[in-house]
Amino acid sequence: MNVIESRIDVNSREFKTNHKHMLGLVEQLKAELERAAHERSPKALKRAEEQNKLPVRKRLELLLDPNTPFLELSPLAARNMYEGNIHGAGMVCGIGVVNGREVMVHANDFLIKGGTLYPMGVKKTLRSQTIAMENNLPMIYLVDSGGAYLPLQSEIFPDIDDGGRVFYNQAVMSKMGIPQICGVHGLCTAGGAYIPAMSDEVVHVNHTGAIFLGGPPLVKAATGEDVTADELGGALLHCRDSGVSDYFAEDDAHCLEIIRDIVENLPPATKRTIGQKSPKPPLYDPEEIYGIIPPTTSIPYDCREVIARLVDGSEFLEFKPLYGPTLVCGWAYIHGYPVGILGNNGILFSESALKATQFMQLCDKRDIPLVFLQNINGYMVGQQYEAGGITKNGQKMVATVANVTVPKFTVIIGASFGAGNYGMCGRAYAPRFLWMWPNAQIGVMGGEQAAAVLVTVKNDQLAREGKPPLTPEQEAAVKEPIIKAAEKDGNAYYSTANLWDDGILDPAKTRDVLGLAISAALNAPRSSQPKGYGTYRM
Repeated sequence: MNVIESRIDVNSREFKTNHKHMLGLVEQLKAELERAAHERSPKALKRAEEQNKLPVRKRLELLLDPNTPFLELSPLAARNMYEGNIHGAGMVCGIGVVNGREVMVHANDFLIKGGTLYPMGVKKTLRSQTIAMENNLPMIYLVDSGGAYLPLQSEIFPDIDDGGRVFYNQAVMSKMGIPQICGVHGLCTAGGAYIPAMSDEVVHVNHTGAIFLGGPPLVKAATGEDVTADELGGALLHCRDSGVSDYFAEDDAHCLEIIRDIVENLPPATKRTIGQKSPKPPLYDPEEIYGIIPPTTSIPYDCREVIARLVDGSEFLEFKPLYGPTLVCGWAYIHGYPVGILGNNGILFSESALKATQFMQLCDKRDIPLVFLQNINGYMVGQQYEAGGITKNGQKMVATVANVTVPKFTVIIGASFGAGNYGMCGRAYAPRFLWMWPNAQIGVMGGEQAAAVLVTVKNDQLAREGKPPLTPEQEAAVKEPIIKAAEKDGNAYYSTANLWDDGILDPAKTRDVLGLAISAALNAPRSSQPKGYGTYRM
């Protein structure tokens, strides 16, 4: 492979301007993550201390192997939703290492509204289960939840992707042979009682952990019986009498120690090999990405400069470099894992789409994971391009990205607009993981383009009615709210709050995150999905 020769001048004014802008975005991201991880009410902290309960991140610290990475997912879910303080949608989810084994961890944060489940919490739970199923990862639940947030129960309970799907997934995972281990640290109320019940093994903490379909208030109302939570569903009752729980733990730390022992006792993981090599760092500092990315997505840059700071040794074997130049395709290694990379260098033309189609087929045939670096405004439009078959050639690319059987990983490093999102493996095309950079924007089209389209439509309507076109002032009045709405609803924070992605990344950390994600994906066997790509329109 050839080393990418960088043409970036790190001392240039442009580089320094870009670097300053991105550094500001990264500092904002760090502040948001710090707030989400640690902003908790003094009342909740005091109550936890009185109950001798460990905060969720301390529990994770005791569960996971020391000095191993934890790939937290969607830490800013539900940002600025509900009361504005339901950080991470009330839970911490991510991939970590327990006794040398990669596992998916789902942990309620009882310091946030008692671990109560909000609609975005359901969505995040389902996403964590999907990741466990797709990547064949054991699932560890650390349960401490008062159940559904009742004022929003209509958004939590009835639909196909609401609360009941959590337990459906547990049943499917059990059939798939994916281990599910549950630590009962606090309340498991109503439907939540089925999380431990449907797990393979349950560790129950004495005095603080309680499992019941109806809590003491409901029992009192229904039967007149006065009973404490511990008497109704405590560790002694469920370990000794009902058999719902399997292991009796004296406290949180003891519970986590037992869970670690259970993981150690699991059959050994069998990870796929795909021709890994010894990893080596890029020749260029990944933090130089800050100086490469312009302050606005309308300014072009060469995505090879980003690739050079993500891949091992900055080495890249580019495929068809002279054909379809607005899409860069090629092979490289990330932390020793072979990957096929597709990165945007402009709008997608027919040639770009055909190159992508062939390249993805080659990677699929060779069992090489795909990495998509999205910075795309869409496919080219216009009479000349329609006559040249842009729609049918875009169809080939979209059909291929939908049907390849190798793991796919997507990072939105700039714009993600329209059908370009589809062709470059947006969320609907089932990448194993999808992240955004803090500068990223997503939508049907950019705000300026959407506003211009609406002005054109309005002027066409006026012309049909025999009226004059909009004045510049009227155009501005139409455009301004559209542009503002696009900026609000299309930025990275809005996306991550709604779980359209798996988190916002510091660009300099992207290489490491991709390495962890690829490693996790190799726990699953090659997809059993039938090979092939359906019908290509020729």
